[in-house]
Amino acid sequence: MFIFPNKPRVLNKKENWASFEIEGLYPGYGVTIGNSLRRVLLSSLEGAAVTQVKMKNVQHEFSTISGVLEDVIIITTNLKQMRFKLHSDEPQKATLKVKGEKEVKGSDFEFPSQIELINRFCHIATLTDKKAELEMEIQVEKGVGYESVEMRNKNKRLEVGAMPVDAIYTPIKRVNYKTENMRVGDRTDFDRLMLDIETDGTIEAEDAFFKACEILLKHFSLIAEPFGKIEISEKTEQEEIAETVDKSEGEEKTKIEDLKLSGRTLSALINNNIKTVAGLLRKNEKLVLELEGMGEKGLKEIKKALKKIGLELKGE
Repeated sequence: MFIFPNKPRVLNKKENWASFEIEGLYPGYGVTIGNSLRRVLLSSLEGAAVTQVKMKNVQHEFSTISGVLEDVIIITTNLKQMRFKLHSDEPQKATLKVKGEKEVKGSDFEFPSQIELINRFCHIATLTDKKAELEMEIQVEKGVGYESVEMRNKNKRLEVGAMPVDAIYTPIKRVNYKTENMRVGDRTDFDRLMLDIETDGTIEAEDAFFKACEILLKHFSLIAEPFGKIEISEKTEQEEIAETVDKSEGEEKTKIEDLKLSGRTLSALINNNIKTVAGLLRKNEKLVLELEGMGEKGLKEIKKALKKIGLELKGE
């Protein structure tokens, strides 16, 4: 019987970062699922980015601007670092007009209500002269992953003076995963997957994780649809584990004595005709507590012993 993993859980969480763990993955599935989620997270989530810019008195990207430390190429690169929440499906424009000696930041732009800049202190340019001026208009659009200028503007005409910008839409900054072996029943080669996700602040790490899962699910459901409905077993995870324990080592079953319980607790289980770990796992905590001769102390002892081998009783 194929055993499915436990539900994912959040191990740690900070401002734009979270660490997830999935236990009980069938051998080899740690890498399969970890790599799939990583690829989807980095390439397939929607975000917003600058797609073109117009600067006053600038005709091409290789120009320089009087009184501005950075050239146009560096300024354009800085614009790519701006991270937005775009509350519209239509492209939106923002303007910048600054004068005098100062550092220009993202917060110096004037944005319409549909645009929310997350990193307001993002560096754009440095004006080094009191007479220096910098005026520009940027266009912000929604998109997925990364889109080069050549890909986006293949059959489009730009406005006069507009310079296209490679768009980094993805809201994910970094994804790392690793796997390690864990015990499930008698086997010690099951996988535990740890996944770290860091976002740019426009989306929560948990939301990014579940959106990536949703994208994968939709792909597989569409792929499987022409072949008929996929039947999913109604058996619970613990019942499947119990069946696996029952079938391990041929016909030999894992005995309750292998849990190394105290004499009193062991006697209570055997007297109630529970002689295998598989039989114990078929009961929930309430039913175990109701067994003749069993008490709270015995229940805690059983739960602790099962935890050592990667198992647990069913809930209420």
